[in-house]
Amino acid sequence: MEHAKFDASPLLGGLEILQATYEKQAFSRHTHEGYTVGVIRHGAQRFWRNGGYHIAPTSSIILVNADQIHDGHSASEGGWTYEAMYPTEAQFDAVTKDLGLASTTPYFPYAVEQDPKLSHQLLTLFSLLRNSEDTLLTETYAHHLLLTLTCRFNKRPQLPKDIAKIAPQLELVREYLHQHASDTVSLETLSTLSGISPYHLVRQFKSRFGLPPHAYQIQQRIRLAQSMLKNGFSLVDCAVSSGFHDQSHLHRHFRRTIGVTPKQYQRAISSKFS
Repeated sequence: MEHAKFDASPLLGGLEILQATYEKQAFSRHTHEGYTVGVIRHGAQRFWRNGGYHIAPTSSIILVNADQIHDGHSASEGGWTYEAMYPTEAQFDAVTKDLGLASTTPYFPYAVEQDPKLSHQLLTLFSLLRNSEDTLLTETYAHHLLLTLTCRFNKRPQLPKDIAKIAPQLELVREYLHQHASDTVSLETLSTLSGISPYHLVRQFKSRFGLPPHAYQIQQRIRLAQSMLKNGFSLVDCAVSSGFHDQSHLHRHFRRTIGVTPKQYQRAISSKFS
């Protein structure tokens, strides 16, 4: 039986966590503003990241970098059960900023890690975030674990040379899509903005960010909807104002990306910050 319980701890301004069992759920290729750090409790998950598919069996750790394209579906009969958190770069910065590290945020080179000690630590943190009334203990444990991840995964890859040459233009397009998430944007506009031909732009943008511009814009619309849901807007207003055709259009994309419905997401957020 499928179920998903989204939650948000007030810790670090709202550390989001998910506890779920999925059998038929198929996540479309998407991104999160935060990192994905999860543990498979039962079954196995198959997901795409870094240009290939990976299998995460029971007790393994799923790692996806912030803004990194990935998807997900079952890799075993009966589906999979997992718990995950989604710390943002800002939350990592808040924990590590005064420690003199080469980088205040991690980079996960591998999609799946086998580390029983880290897996146990993560599950302990998830339990504290959901259930503990000892704020000091929970904050201390969360800070320790985020710092551990940053120190352990601190090396970042270099961009391929062909993409590095036009990286500023691609970043310009990316920023434009952030600023016009809810607007109708044409490929011609993006091509003129960047000075890159439409075909070359689509191909290189996807190579750099994992999605073509139109799909990337949908991800920004979902993030805009998340922000509005956090601020108490109605589902209808969220759908229209974030650029979706209607509420059902938002519902479909939101669940395939976040794993819960917009209503479930808003209910969980409201219960923690009301």
